[in-house]
Amino acid sequence: MGRGAGGRFGAYIAFMNPENPAFSDPDAEIRDRLADSVAANAVFEGWTGTALAAAARGLGLPEGEAGRLFPAGPLGVLEYLASRSDRRMVDDLEAAGVAGMKVRERIRFAVRLRLEKHSGEKDAARRALSLLAMPLNAGLALKILYRTVDAMWYAAGDQSVDFNFYTKRATLAGVYSATVLFWLNDRSEGSAATWEFLDRRLDDVMKIEKLKSQIRAWPGARTRAGATRR
Repeated sequence: MGRGAGGRFGAYIAFMNPENPAFSDPDAEIRDRLADSVAANAVFEGWTGTALAAAARGLGLPEGEAGRLFPAGPLGVLEYLASRSDRRMVDDLEAAGVAGMKVRERIRFAVRLRLEKHSGEKDAARRALSLLAMPLNAGLALKILYRTVDAMWYAAGDQSVDFNFYTKRATLAGVYSATVLFWLNDRSEGSAATWEFLDRRLDDVMKIEKLKSQIRAWPGARTRAGATRR
């Protein structure tokens, strides 16, 4: 896997999100600074147009520049930061040498890394989730979630192309979403309770996968399944 935005994952993200300017836009540096400033202010101001304008003024940007950099406003900032966090997460996973881990441990490490290093302040993340939970923003929320779990599976080395491709991502989306909500309210030292919660959710998934494998191995199971489809 190539390192950084110019590697294989960079091409993958560019394919999944062609609107993402991080790979070719000469304004990427100032876009990063503005997005980071909005995220820092979101703890107090929320993800609002006012916060975006204030961040632009704080950086001394000309009037209207924030709108040019993020035409979708605060939601555009959120999507940009999420995509950037996914790229950084995958780079960190590659640097950590996850190829030598079992798949379960790769996914566990990916979820923990995403929350510990690439999710920002909890208050800002909580406000972001509140904004994305609004009905009008449901499509964007699902898109961001899908890209994150897809990036995790990509980094974990998943190469499935059949129906398992979708079931793996749907399952991880449930695990990751539940873990994020638990993490936001976790006050234990080092978020220890969150990682225990994550372990339990992954254990549940492994039990289900084991059961599915056992059912598929039952004598005549494939024959009956084929007869049902016909």
